[in-house]
Amino acid sequence: MMIAEQLQSKINTNTQLVKVTDSPWQTKIAQVVTDSDDAIYVAVPDTVEDLASIIEVAAQETWRIIPCGNGSKLDWGGLTERINLIVSTQKCDRIIAHAVGDLTVTVESGVKLADLQATLQATNQFLPIDPIYPQEATIGAIVATADTGSLRQGYGGVRDLILGISFVRADGKIAKGGGRVVKNVAGYDLMKLFTGSYGSLGIISQVTFRTYPIPEASQTVAMTGDPQSITEAIKKIKNSGLTPTAADLVTKSAIADLGIGKNLGLLIRFQTIPESIAEQTSQLKAIAKSLDLTVTSFQDEAEGQIWHQLSELTRIPQNSNAITCKLGLLPHAAVQLLQELDAIDPDSYFGRIHLGSGLGELQFLASDMTVISKTRSLCQENRGFLTILSAAKSLKKQIDIWGYSGNAASMMTKIKQQFDPQNILNPARYLF
Repeated sequence: MMIAEQLQSKINTNTQLVKVTDSPWQTKIAQVVTDSDDAIYVAVPDTVEDLASIIEVAAQETWRIIPCGNGSKLDWGGLTERINLIVSTQKCDRIIAHAVGDLTVTVESGVKLADLQATLQATNQFLPIDPIYPQEATIGAIVATADTGSLRQGYGGVRDLILGISFVRADGKIAKGGGRVVKNVAGYDLMKLFTGSYGSLGIISQVTFRTYPIPEASQTVAMTGDPQSITEAIKKIKNSGLTPTAADLVTKSAIADLGIGKNLGLLIRFQTIPESIAEQTSQLKAIAKSLDLTVTSFQDEAEGQIWHQLSELTRIPQNSNAITCKLGLLPHAAVQLLQELDAIDPDSYFGRIHLGSGLGELQFLASDMTVISKTRSLCQENRGFLTILSAAKSLKKQIDIWGYSGNAASMMTKIKQQFDPQNILNPARYLF
C-alpha cells in the first residue's frame, strides 16, 4: 500500500497530503535530501491528534521524516537521504491560553510568531524573540532551531523563555514537560533538551512561554571606529550599569551597507521608560566621546528598521553561493575574530556578534572552504563553534556542517537512541 493510502486510512480527511513535487518547498527540500528511491510526500495535519497518528504510522512503517513548520528553514541542517515524508505543523495553529496577569501564553507549534505578537500586543505584552523570517516563522520551528537574535542580550535565549512543552514522540505518543506557571520547574531539562534539537528527538506540538510588557520607548545608538577603540568601548559598557536589550558588534561591511559608516561598529539598543533611555544614551555617548567614536542615533520607525536590515544582511542568503552560519566564541575574542576575517577580505562577508553571549551570525558571500575552515578554527581556539546553516548542497557534501569537537557526542547519541530508536526523525540532519 502506498504512503498516501496508508495515511488517509488513519487520519482526518482535513489533513493535506501531496507529493513534494506539488509543494512550494520542493526547492528547499532538494537542498538537504541527497537521494530518495520513492516519491516524498508532504503531510499537513490540522490537529495534534492527526499529527500523532501520522507519526504512529510512520513508526510502524519505519518511514523517515523531516518535521517543519512553514518551511522557511528547511534548507538548514545536514544532508539526509531516503526521506519518505515531510510533516508540517503549520495548521496546528491555535493559541490555547493567555494568562495576561501571569504573563504566560500557551500555543500550538504551528502558530506564526507574527500572529502571536499581534495577539499579545492587544494586552501590551510581547514575546522577546527575533528570529529570521519573523513573518513566517512558526513557534515550533523557532524552538526546534533555537532561533533568536539580538534580543537575547536583555531577555536570554529561546530556552530561557519556555515554561512548558508538549511533543509527539517518535512512536506517535504525546508527552509533555513543565507547566503553565512561572514557578513550575518540572521538566526543566526536557525543555532545554528540545530547544535547538532540530526535531531529531520529537515533534514539538505545544509550548508555554513567559511574556513581557511591551517597553514604553526604544532607542538605538550606533558607535563606529577603529578596532582598539571599539574593544575599549565594549569593556566600558560591560563594566557600566547600562542595561541594553540588544548589544551587537557589527562588521565593517554591514555597517557600510546600513549607511552608518565605514568602520567596525556597535549597535546598542535601550528599551524602557523615556527617562531611563535618556540617561543611558547620555552615558553611552560619553563613552563614545572619550574614545573618539562616531555616534549615530535611531528612533521611531528608523530604529526598528535598522535592526531588521541588520538581521537580513547577516542571516538571509544574498546570492546562490552564499553561506550563512551561526557562531559562538568567548565574547572578549569577538573583535579579534573580525579583524582576522577582515585581513582576508573585508567585503566578502556580513556579520554580527552579540556582546553578552558571544553568539552571532556570519554570512559569507561566496563558497570558500578555506575561509570557512579558518573561521571555524578561530572560533574553536576561543572555546566556540561555527555551524553552517544554509549553503549549496555541493559544499555541505564537502564539510561537516556542525563541526562539533566537544566531549558530549556519545551522550547525545544515547539520548537520540532513547527518544528515537529507529532514527526516523530528521536522520543525519542534526549531529546524528
